[in-house]
Amino acid sequence: MTKPNMHYADLKDSYLFYNISQKIKAYLAEHEGTHLYRMGIGDVSRPLCDEVIKALHGAVDDQAGADTFHGYMPEPGAPFLRETIANYYRSRGINLADDEVFVSSGASDELGDILDLFDRENSALVIEPAYPAYVDANIIAGRKIVHLPAGRENGFLPDPSEDAVADILYICSPNNPTGAVFSKAQLKNWVDFANAHESVILFDAAYEAFIEDDSLPRSIFEIEGAKTCAIEICSLSKTAGFTGTRLGYTVIPKDLVRNGMRFNDMWVRNRTTKTNGVSYIIQRGGAAVFTPEGRRQIMENIRYYKNNARILTDTLDELGIWYTGGKNAPYVWMQCPNGLKSWELFDLLLNKIQVVGTPGEGFGACGEGYFRFSSFGSVEDTTEAARRIKELFK
Repeated sequence: MTKPNMHYADLKDSYLFYNISQKIKAYLAEHEGTHLYRMGIGDVSRPLCDEVIKALHGAVDDQAGADTFHGYMPEPGAPFLRETIANYYRSRGINLADDEVFVSSGASDELGDILDLFDRENSALVIEPAYPAYVDANIIAGRKIVHLPAGRENGFLPDPSEDAVADILYICSPNNPTGAVFSKAQLKNWVDFANAHESVILFDAAYEAFIEDDSLPRSIFEIEGAKTCAIEICSLSKTAGFTGTRLGYTVIPKDLVRNGMRFNDMWVRNRTTKTNGVSYIIQRGGAAVFTPEGRRQIMENIRYYKNNARILTDTLDELGIWYTGGKNAPYVWMQCPNGLKSWELFDLLLNKIQVVGTPGEGFGACGEGYFRFSSFGSVEDTTEAARRIKELFK
């Protein structure tokens, strides 16, 4: 008899977003036609910028001509896009070879696939609260998970600890859900820790484009020593609105070696075995993101979302409610007022003022007592939601 992967039975029910959808469904059934101010979802609302659209249309036209048609693309990514992304890093003072960049269908896919590079006996450290997929992907693989708690006392940016040593170290900065960003000194502690223990950091940089403080690192490879201990996974989903278009990239330095195995070579072998590459059309659209005009246009959208975050944080400042995030990230992570638990606050906001956010408990036990707002909605809805929150808690 075929034996399934029994580790799936160890997964907790995905109750967070299911419960949210069920509560919203029940509320709307009783209040038909009510407009909800949705600030819980992490999806974007602004369309792709004109430069990307032009590139996508041009690539579609290429597929109509015999001389310009493209079939299968190189599995690690088209040379034109790998070079473009490497140049983006080089423009920021990070020296990468083109073939240290791999094109992917998005950070979420890559965060799961990249675990193929690690033995199942490797342990994984997750800083919580955390993006739930970090935990779930390793449960599915049957790995031991080490939980490192974070909280208000350290700004949700803990230092490494000898009590929490693991083979795979997950770091997300700017963080989802907290919006907190590690400083260069803090990341240097993690890089030194990883090299000392021969661990590998999986650095989730999906929100790097939201960092406006030049003193904060946007890449792990700004840190000395990172090339011998880190893999960086990034996405154009939030940077350029590619949530429905699907494109990302991963950086694996050639200096990253464990037990005589070079991770860059391993990933080339993995991609050529398990994928057929990313669509030519999508890769052309992605390349347009890194042109001067593309950068200008996507920054307009990012400023739009960051203005939404400012509207929210200004409201919390006025109310005296503690939070992190917002300035250098698209998420605002607030402490629940009046001693409310996170689901209690969700119910209060939904039923009293029709505002929807995400209860912190859904991101792990350390998230209890906190609440996440997303800035990816419209400015009109964000402004009205902020007004209602102010009236509720003033």
